[in-house]
Amino acid sequence: MRKLMISLWKHGRAGSPGTDRLSKRGIGSAARLRRIGLAAGFILLLAPTAAVQAETSKLPEAVTRQASVRLGDGRSLAYQVTAGALPVEGPGGELLGEVSYTAYVAAGQERARRPVTFAFNGGPGASSVFLHIGLLGPKRVDFAVAGSTPSDATPLLDNPDTWLAFTDLVFVDPVGTGFSKAHAAPDAARKHFFGTRQDADYLSGFVARWLAKNGRMASPKYLVGESYAGIRVPKMAYRLVKVEGVAVSGIILLSPLLNSVMSAEPDISPLPWVSRLPSMAATHLERQGKLTDAAMREVETYARGDYIRDLMLGREDPAAATRAADRVADLIGLPAETVRRLGARVSNLVYTRELEKEKGVFVSAYDPVVTNFDPYPFSAERQGDDAILQGSIAPLTSAIVHYVTQDIGWKPENTYMTLNIPLNRGWDSGEGLQESVSDLRKAMAMDGNMKLLISHGYTDLRTPYFASKLAFGQLPPMGDAGRARFTVYPGGHMFYSRADSRAAYMRDVRWAYSRGN
Repeated sequence: MRKLMISLWKHGRAGSPGTDRLSKRGIGSAARLRRIGLAAGFILLLAPTAAVQAETSKLPEAVTRQASVRLGDGRSLAYQVTAGALPVEGPGGELLGEVSYTAYVAAGQERARRPVTFAFNGGPGASSVFLHIGLLGPKRVDFAVAGSTPSDATPLLDNPDTWLAFTDLVFVDPVGTGFSKAHAAPDAARKHFFGTRQDADYLSGFVARWLAKNGRMASPKYLVGESYAGIRVPKMAYRLVKVEGVAVSGIILLSPLLNSVMSAEPDISPLPWVSRLPSMAATHLERQGKLTDAAMREVETYARGDYIRDLMLGREDPAAATRAADRVADLIGLPAETVRRLGARVSNLVYTRELEKEKGVFVSAYDPVVTNFDPYPFSAERQGDDAILQGSIAPLTSAIVHYVTQDIGWKPENTYMTLNIPLNRGWDSGEGLQESVSDLRKAMAMDGNMKLLISHGYTDLRTPYFASKLAFGQLPPMGDAGRARFTVYPGGHMFYSRADSRAAYMRDVRWAYSRGN
């Protein structure tokens, strides 16, 4: 077996990133995805190895520092930052693992009225670094933008858009990511940590324990999740109120995976192709300077209407495939001959390779404005790393390790895992397909005041916005329909890396934290 370690850093020492193996259709082999795992939107399918090894040394005691940040309105906000870890114990009190976190608490605030937000990235197997220094925290680095490379300098600067302006923040690294570690043996660790149900259970316990330890049970509580955390966070919200006795005021999901059925059975079901088509069309429209909400509504109407009908006709109407292929080719900007050969079903692997093939580059599935060179331009199929998937590991890991160990001064001896691919590959998803919409329904039905904000980027090919929009449309109103919102912005998986989209998103986020509608 081949062991691939991603983001092996020990206070500044880098390892080698893994690879991104995607399903192939039409051009290249026809191998299908067996399991889908999204790390901040990342699909990671690699040879199974042990996700983590049992650790004997405990993480150091928490460290707290005082700091301040200059906000966008010119105000200076004082806060304290704490880096540390909380234990996860078994039924007999044995230490199973430790969950590392970084918490920010604004100074001079009334704790009972001040919201506190717990932030999670996805994977499974991703640390919280993407949201931590990419969007929410008081420090920020630019990443996942056109023209960036892994070796670019990544200064950690004040974030004038930090959510600390209106909520305290706790960034959580699940066991096997960040500095978090398992103390149990590998088999026991898999049993307690590395599965959909286990993940929601112990992380809900972490939230409840942090709140009690820090005297924040009376505070309004929010959960934020990106990508696979679209599965994790709704399950946590339901468990928190039902089992832990912790009410959640709001759920905020960015580029979430809500239901893996949207990617299942692509040879039979039209849903994988229907859900992805609008994002490909948005990519083509953006390249022409024609991306608008109105244009996308037309694409959505076709996707859920004529396109789905033509795909389902199959052999009953041979002309349907040609009709669909020609329309799809026009929408997404590929040659009609190519799309006809694929039966009007274009995979991410094909699209990202073919879109700018003549330039010797392929585009990122996370935001097609970001490209990298094709190392094998004469290969029949795409080979090489994604510009955002692998390209963001080094700058983010370098920045967060330096920040935590040097600026804050919390110095674990273990390596920092930005993305843990073996953990992802060995994930126990339980029986059947993963989904969290049922948990969203039950959590919102239990609390008529809970708010929900689901947001996506138009050109995200990895967790396409239309898949979530279709699922969101099936949620019953359950009282005031206005307490649930679905928003889409220009940009990809990390749409917030674009300044205009980030500004628009921040206005919607403030709604989620406001009282009333």
